[in-house]
Amino acid sequence: MATTSAPTRNRSAVRTLLRLWPYVRPARARLFSAAFVAILASSTGLVIPLVLKWMVDGPVAGRDPAGVWLGALCLLLLGFAEALLFGLRRWLVARPLAHVEASMRADLYRHLQRLPVSFHDRWASGQLLSRGMTDLMLLRMFLAFPLTFLLVNGVTIVIGVIIMLLQDWTLGLVILGPAVPVMVTCVVFEKRYAEVARRAQDQVGDLTTVVEESVLGIRIIKGFGRHRSQARAFRDLSGKLRGTELRKAQLLATIWGVIVTLPEMAIGAALVVGVVQVADGGLSAGTLVAFLSTALALRWPVESIGFLLAMSQEAATATERYFEVMDEEVEEAEERRATAVGSRSAALEDKGLRFHGVTFRYPDAPPDSAPVLRHIDLHIRPGESLALVGSTGSGKTTLTALVPRLYEVTSGRITLDGVDITGLSRQALRAKVAVAFEEPTLFSAAVGDNVLMGADGTAGTTELERALAVAQADFVHALPQGTDTQVGEQGLSLSGGQRQRLALARAVVGQPEFLVLDDPLSALDVHTEAAVEAALRHVLADTTALIVAHRPSTVLLADRVALLSGGRIAAVGTHHELLRTNAEYAHLMSGEQSGQPSGEQEGAR
Repeated sequence: MATTSAPTRNRSAVRTLLRLWPYVRPARARLFSAAFVAILASSTGLVIPLVLKWMVDGPVAGRDPAGVWLGALCLLLLGFAEALLFGLRRWLVARPLAHVEASMRADLYRHLQRLPVSFHDRWASGQLLSRGMTDLMLLRMFLAFPLTFLLVNGVTIVIGVIIMLLQDWTLGLVILGPAVPVMVTCVVFEKRYAEVARRAQDQVGDLTTVVEESVLGIRIIKGFGRHRSQARAFRDLSGKLRGTELRKAQLLATIWGVIVTLPEMAIGAALVVGVVQVADGGLSAGTLVAFLSTALALRWPVESIGFLLAMSQEAATATERYFEVMDEEVEEAEERRATAVGSRSAALEDKGLRFHGVTFRYPDAPPDSAPVLRHIDLHIRPGESLALVGSTGSGKTTLTALVPRLYEVTSGRITLDGVDITGLSRQALRAKVAVAFEEPTLFSAAVGDNVLMGADGTAGTTELERALAVAQADFVHALPQGTDTQVGEQGLSLSGGQRQRLALARAVVGQPEFLVLDDPLSALDVHTEAAVEAALRHVLADTTALIVAHRPSTVLLADRVALLSGGRIAAVGTHHELLRTNAEYAHLMSGEQSGQPSGEQEGAR
């Protein structure tokens, strides 16, 4: 499963974070305003030491109570103004940054829907969830705080240093002494922290995957008593994540110690030098108070550098992980390249569904591995039903997945009514072809909504009832709210046979021109299967169908049968013809397990 990409050490954090600009641009006015307000607030805080200097050298030294009260009032107003400005900054960024996060999450979800199935085969769902939730939360926090205060604190430090140098340049040089070692420490810290931050966020994705699998597979875990082994796997991953987080804490503690200790020592040294100068008469007490107050006011901007850099590195890692998914090529981009090729000779092809020398190898398979399917030539005439039979792992499911372009053929082509399927948009193709998979998937929605997903949006109650009747799914009317009953996550509140019948109803509700059924009756009892087959014959009379079959009863639904063996079409004929002429087919239909054909790469997925 994909979890990481290029080494983080070669990544520029600034260049990575700049990729967020298209999302941030609509909110740029408020963000820039917030930064300006924050700089103004910090600058207001730096005026306070100057007021203290005036008070010490003026009213305090001259024993002027009225002046002292005036100075106190000025300090109070400056403090109130600083707090008000910081509150205004927070108000300015709250709403636009929530919109940025929502926009990025919506774009990620839309992008995931458009990515090919081969992408989802490679990526763990927990990694995708962590990118859509945890990483985007980190980005919102970065845009709300570190992004602004890296600028604000930098400007504040520059202004503060200028003020201190103007007050007394010798004390200013003492304060600036730790600047070089602090900057070197920050550079080293940034590189090391980036690597650890990436590792931690990838481990969060792995841990999310384990939790999700444990929840979805709770029946298996309980049924086989595997809760201890699952808990052990969770504990191991949690331990790794804990170790990585502790490493992050150690790095942060190191830089924090350097950034806090060196400036504090510099302030102490400046205090000693300043007191000596005041005692010698070379410096006024007010100037020393103002200088030290300015230095203390810069403690927070300086000390915050460590965790601001840490949050920035985490945000850069989150950005990198987000765009790893967004940079994946979507199906529409693939089909634009193929359209021109697919449409040139389309009109010359035969009607119906046809495979022309189709070869397929999974995208993640080694280049030198044997293909799952090799040189498949098969023609299903208009209105004809063809059963696809083969031993387990022969590639039947893979072959059916090529028709709606869940996977792209490695070579060869597939045509519908003479048109290469790569010359059709996926939306147009999937409007023509309906699919029912052996493992039915239902969504957390009403029964009726699950079935009507197979229609184009215009189907209503009449079409729904017709599809339920074909699939012998009348059991839905006995549910608490009938077709409005919520079936729950993955439809696990229903039996396997009930889920399979609803999946079949979903396939036929839109009355498609082409129907691909992957062993649609495997979970049904004998009597229900017979009733479904009787109703299904009426549907098959008006459509062109490819049906994966394992039982003679399902095979008899079809006009002809194709035997898939070793990734090739070994024989085509009627059921009775193949029983007489093909030993492998006879073994399959008699329930005997034939040997695994040679040349197979792996079990069909």
